[in-house]
Amino acid sequence: MTAPALGFFTRLLEDAPAADRYRYALAQIQQAERHGYRSAWVAQHHFHELEGGLPSPLVFLAYAAARTTRIRLGTGVITLPMEEPVRVAEDLAVLDRLADGRLEVGLASGGTPGSFATFGHRFESRHGTYFRHLRTLLDAWEGRGIAGTENRLYPSGGTLPQRLWHATFSADGGRQAGRRGLGLMLSRTQPRPDDRPETTLAELQHPIVDAYLAALPRHVAPRIMASRTLFVSEDRAEAEAYAEHGLRRGVDRLRYLDPRFASAPLEDLAAATDTHAGTPDDVIASLESDTVLPRATDVVFQVHSVDPPHEATLRSIALIADRVAPHFGWRVATAGDRPAADRTAA
Repeated sequence: MTAPALGFFTRLLEDAPAADRYRYALAQIQQAERHGYRSAWVAQHHFHELEGGLPSPLVFLAYAAARTTRIRLGTGVITLPMEEPVRVAEDLAVLDRLADGRLEVGLASGGTPGSFATFGHRFESRHGTYFRHLRTLLDAWEGRGIAGTENRLYPSGGTLPQRLWHATFSADGGRQAGRRGLGLMLSRTQPRPDDRPETTLAELQHPIVDAYLAALPRHVAPRIMASRTLFVSEDRAEAEAYAEHGLRRGVDRLRYLDPRFASAPLEDLAAATDTHAGTPDDVIASLESDTVLPRATDVVFQVHSVDPPHEATLRSIALIADRVAPHFGWRVATAGDRPAADRTAA
């Protein structure tokens, strides 16, 4: 397998008004593009500004597409059970044309449980709804009749079906993604089994990768994204101060984490939240133990849950590309890597 490509994930969690958050996120994506990151991803969160503050990722990515030229732009993720799938198919097809074929589409069945009822759906039914909506989305993109009608999507999906990603915490989810030829999105952290709280993130995610690869059709190239929390500073004390503040404040956001971790030593809190923070040498040593990363095709870093200020995030983006990526051989893009527009369909 070739070396993973480098990516960046923004969560829009700065302590600032919404308009400033969106401008900061764009500036971070532009910084990632300048430093050769292959991709930039944004999360979708409804209603709760402390969760992420971006309910409309496609509107934001259209804004970002007009202000970038090479970096690929992805959703990480759209909660498909809460969406009208034909409308999503149309919006994504138009956005991909505007972005010259740079769009990557991450989808998931989950999300904040309390948001589902607002959109007329039941959280308990999300998995079945997800796969029904996914089938409608693909039917629309691939030119089949939509919902039993003769209507055909314009513009069509082009190669978007080959740029779909599925986010999951489970081996069964990995198997479902593989069987359908989707990309696999692995989370930056995830719940530990109640009877094995010491389990590492790699131990949880290797079975997901194994199930995905076993189910993937032979003719389909694997796409495995490993998202991780990473903040890099030249100053170890600065990195630890931001991590101390952000991780302790964020314990209550990780619903599965014991609230007592809020007063745990920083080292234990970082391990429980799978956070890598420090100088370039510190995080290189920390990331060396993550045995999932060499199996990934894309490694995508976010500063959440450290949540440093915007300027510190910009510096971290540069340090990851300039000091950390070369150690691992992660691929960075060059000016000549700009993708051609998708002209495969009307």
